[in-house]
Amino acid sequence: MSTPGRMHMVNGFDPAAGTRLGPRANALLERRQRVLGAPYRLFYENPVEVSRGDGALLFDPDGVEYLDAYNNVPAVGHANPRVRAAVDAQLGRVNTHTRYLTEEVVTYSERLLSLFPGYLEQVVFACTGSEAVDLAVRIAGHVTGGTGVVITSNAYHGTTQASAALSPSLGPNNVLPPHVVTVPAPDPLRDPVEEGAAAALFSQRVNDAIDELERRGLTFSALIIDSVLSSDGLVTHPAGVIREAVDTARRRGGIYIADEVQPGFGRLGSTWWGFARHGVEPDLVVLGKPMGNGLPISAVVGRRAHMEAFGRDVRYFNTFGGTAVSVAAATAVLDEIEDRGLLPHASTVGGHLKKGLDEIASRDERIGQVRGEGLFLAVEFVGRDGGPDAVPDADLAGRVVNGLRARRVLVSASGRWSNVLKIRPPLVFDTHHADRLLTALDDVLGDVSDAGGPRPGSRGDS
Repeated sequence: MSTPGRMHMVNGFDPAAGTRLGPRANALLERRQRVLGAPYRLFYENPVEVSRGDGALLFDPDGVEYLDAYNNVPAVGHANPRVRAAVDAQLGRVNTHTRYLTEEVVTYSERLLSLFPGYLEQVVFACTGSEAVDLAVRIAGHVTGGTGVVITSNAYHGTTQASAALSPSLGPNNVLPPHVVTVPAPDPLRDPVEEGAAAALFSQRVNDAIDELERRGLTFSALIIDSVLSSDGLVTHPAGVIREAVDTARRRGGIYIADEVQPGFGRLGSTWWGFARHGVEPDLVVLGKPMGNGLPISAVVGRRAHMEAFGRDVRYFNTFGGTAVSVAAATAVLDEIEDRGLLPHASTVGGHLKKGLDEIASRDERIGQVRGEGLFLAVEFVGRDGGPDAVPDADLAGRVVNGLRARRVLVSASGRWSNVLKIRPPLVFDTHHADRLLTALDDVLGDVSDAGGPRPGSRGDS
């Protein structure tokens, strides 16, 4: 079992391991290490050099193709032609900030807000999800008069000082400040299975955390939850599992911030936003990553009363938040999602992929659970004893991630114990891509076991 909070290193490249990438790539690696240093970490035991992308595919400088089953930033595909054309056209006209009156940002804002419940009436733009989380927490503090925040125990919400303080998954040396209290996320594999039990347990944990804030002399301000708890191992079911906790947060005087940076923009197939699956009404919603298909744009969507109170009393401006070029990219993303029917597409392809993963799990007792929805799926690896007391197997997860990379299929791993395979491809990922991933995963599991050999009953290399 790995140390909690080390999820981002389960498939990380270790320069000390002596991996050789070939003369040219190794020279590039040495240059990178010299100028970028320790803060910049690479994926995989054998890093992938990328020179171009196309849809759900990435290519190295020699034209070798990789299936991208991980990157949700290019939601509508790498090098998307519509996004490229929109950005190029806008760059040819003007790219300026929101201090001037322009049509494009207003039209986009109206369109974006139309995708939310009617009570969420205003939006503020930033550049990154981290900035948007930072802003949402500031708004919450201004509205409630408090500073205390409750998060899940392996949450990731960003890298600014304020959002890193809400991101225990950054590791044990990312010490959380006193105004932040963590609670274990719902665990579909280990929590009680009786109807409503998981939701009640999570609600009680949140209530206890608010009590702890008050014991510290702090006023509770906000509960912020990634709507699918992706860094905690991906929790989409049971639907409604966070509803009681949200009710508790409101009853205790705080507001609910839905972090939609990973599940948002149709990734789950059934809905535009992850919070909708749980039947909850967020006060603030944070958007990022796929919003501009790689261009820097993020947002906070919220109640008019909260936004106007903050905007009236606190000066806020973001030079690059909502610039014309970023808005052009974001508009093209909505065009692509809607015109290409990518929500039902994610549901169909994701259902096909999940069915295949379930079939593999039925043959391999090391898979404790397959979960998720749409094109956001997880495979949890455990010891052979199985059941609710199953021991997380981060080592196997790491070997699977790197085994898939060797077969030119790119995924990652996450979760409190780094034992959960994280499958989160661009929304243009298709059925034949899913079949390629399933074949590769079945092959990898046939090659690895606790002792390093084939699993019982697998076809291995035959």
